[in-house]
Amino acid sequence: MPFAYYDRLTRPKQRIYRKSDSVTGIPLPTARALRPLVGGLSGALTLGHRLQTQTAAQTLVAGLTAGLNVPPVRVEVLAARPARSWGELHGLYMPSGGGRPARVTVWMRTARQKRIVAFRTFLRTLLHELCHHLDYERLGLADSFHTEGFYKRESSLLQQLVGDHRRERPQAREVAELPVPMR
Repeated sequence: MPFAYYDRLTRPKQRIYRKSDSVTGIPLPTARALRPLVGGLSGALTLGHRLQTQTAAQTLVAGLTAGLNVPPVRVEVLAARPARSWGELHGLYMPSGGGRPARVTVWMRTARQKRIVAFRTFLRTLLHELCHHLDYERLGLADSFHTEGFYKRESSLLQQLVGDHRRERPQAREVAELPVPMR
C-alpha cells in the first residue's frame, strides 16, 4: 500500500515509486567480511570520537559500495544534529553532480542534550542514506522515495550486517567472536 503522498506524485514519479516499492532487499555477499568494520564503527561512536567515527563509517561504506559494485560515496560525520521546529535531522544524502562525488552526512550526537546517539540508530541512519545512493546507482531510479520497499532494503542491509536480534538468538560462540563493543 503506497504512502499518503503517492497520490500527489506525477504519473512518471508514481512509476518510480512503484519500482522502488517492489524491491524489498539488497543481497550483500560481502556481509560476513564487513562485520568487523561494523564493530570498529561501534567502538569509535561509543567513545565519542568524531574523526574516528567518520573514518570507520567511511571504511564501512567503501566496503559496502565496493561489494555492491556501485560508485563510492564520501561520508561526513558531524557532531550535534541540527534541529528546527520540525525536529532533528539525522542524516542527509547528496547525489553526485557538478564534478563532486555523492555524499552522505550523518550526525553522532543529539541536538538538544548532545548525547551520543545509540549505535543501532546511527548505523541505521548511515544505511538509510546509503540506500538513497543505491536507488540511483544500483537500481537506476531517477528519484529516491521513502517507500515501504526502501525501508525494507534498509532493514535488509542492517540485518545482514548485524543480524536481527529480535528474531534470532545468537549462539555463544558467535557472540564471543564479536568485537567487544557489539557484545
